[in-house]
Amino acid sequence: MKRYLFFAALLLGNAFASIAQNVGTDPGNRAPEISLPTPAGDISELSSLKGKLVLVDFWGTWCSPCMEEQHDLLRLYKKFKKVRFTNGGGFEIYGVSLDAKKTSWVSAIATLQINWIQVSDLKYWRSPVAKTYKIDALPFNLLIDGKGIVLAKNLHGTDLEKAISQQIIK
Repeated sequence: MKRYLFFAALLLGNAFASIAQNVGTDPGNRAPEISLPTPAGDISELSSLKGKLVLVDFWGTWCSPCMEEQHDLLRLYKKFKKVRFTNGGGFEIYGVSLDAKKTSWVSAIATLQINWIQVSDLKYWRSPVAKTYKIDALPFNLLIDGKGIVLAKNLHGTDLEKAISQQIIK
């Protein structure tokens, strides 16, 4: 009987673990990996930010709402960068540009004084990452915890700030 219970517990444990391991963009899923070049040409992987609360921000220089939102993201980045969070020590933004022209992308980063991680494959809507994340409009974002689990999707302004604040260790 004990042996049966052990195997049943083992199977149920694996079932629960696999539920938490589903990869996708819905809350509760593990965020899909992103591995793209920075403006300098180095490859930056989303998974390298494990242990931090991360906002994955999809944007483009041709997207007016995206450009306007960058100012708010700069404020949030400064406010939360060194804060300790549940399942995450510190806050990071991982910006994924859906631009096609490197000069536009790099110029916007400099002009807006964006100092968080920026990546792009410069493939515009044809980017495999845009397809993986099922993006059909910008801006688009995901808030993920230090374990890579999606906490929230497509929050902006005060809703985003509130979601970040709710993750602070009290």
